[in-house]
Amino acid sequence: MRWQRVCLEAIGYDLPEERVPSEALESQLAPLYERFHLGMGQVETLTGVKERRFWPESTRLSDAAARAGRRALEMAGVAPQDVGVVIYGGVCRENLEPATACAVAQHLGLGGETLVLDHANACLGVLNGIVTVANMIELGQVKAGLVVSAESAREIGETTIRRMLAEDSLETWSKCFASLTGGSGAVGVVLCDAEFSYTQRRLRGGVALSAPEHHEIARWGPATGLLGETSWVMETDGSAVLTHGVDLGRRTWLRFLEELEWRASDVEKVICHQVGAAHQRTILESLEIPLEREFHSFEYLGNMGTASLPVTAALAAEEGFLAAGDRVGFLGIGTGLNCLMLGLEW
Repeated sequence: MRWQRVCLEAIGYDLPEERVPSEALESQLAPLYERFHLGMGQVETLTGVKERRFWPESTRLSDAAARAGRRALEMAGVAPQDVGVVIYGGVCRENLEPATACAVAQHLGLGGETLVLDHANACLGVLNGIVTVANMIELGQVKAGLVVSAESAREIGETTIRRMLAEDSLETWSKCFASLTGGSGAVGVVLCDAEFSYTQRRLRGGVALSAPEHHEIARWGPATGLLGETSWVMETDGSAVLTHGVDLGRRTWLRFLEELEWRASDVEKVICHQVGAAHQRTILESLEIPLEREFHSFEYLGNMGTASLPVTAALAAEEGFLAAGDRVGFLGIGTGLNCLMLGLEW
């Protein structure tokens, strides 16, 4: 994938005020930890996640996504009438139908000739949305587009803890452990035609590869599918995700460099999907990317699903880590397995 006239104009985000330390979650698992002689601090020790944010229980995802989207539009200076497409890319959605993007568009005063839809592809939903909008801009179908998402981890964490305590087994603890790293947040990304861009922050291209033979190693949803009436479960084979994810990431990286005609040394900064310290270090070492070229946020925000990578990019820009002219790689991966890498000139 290559684009000539697409700019990533702005990234806005919205984070909950409530901070939840990993110790607070683990303290609820005290009976399980005592039974199996596990020391407190497992989450931070094994993943590096010290805390995450949780939305208030009454929060609507579309409200949070709209707040982030409005901030992105204001930062970009894009008027509502110039937004040709709105895509909601979150894993968490308000309904199976209508599209959550419809509520977001209504909150932002968009509609009429604006294309409104949801994208769903695990933690790649926002990046996939960016690709869709970029293609529409390149084809001249729209001047600008907005991609949003909002993720909530409170419910996942509470359900996981109840299940761990009820099943009282190390096997369940292992399968559900990754769920304790989840965090909440919302993001909005504005892309526009270079002709109307103030930043000239170019989205140059990208590559997507998949390994669907591994689609069962991580899942979240009803135990018997959406048409069933059982409780929802989130399970992850952490070892398999790391092994196969790194392999897919390595293959995608090589194709990415070839597609953009870049050398590895040309990529001055990278932003990855935020999983945890071990995953981050392993993938960077596999791709031979120096650790100092990567910016992360998982220590204090956890894994915010589709919002993780773009929010982290926004934070990196705010802190001056991303500088004008940098060649930047967005390195995304999601369960399925799917991998999508995008190259930008910041």
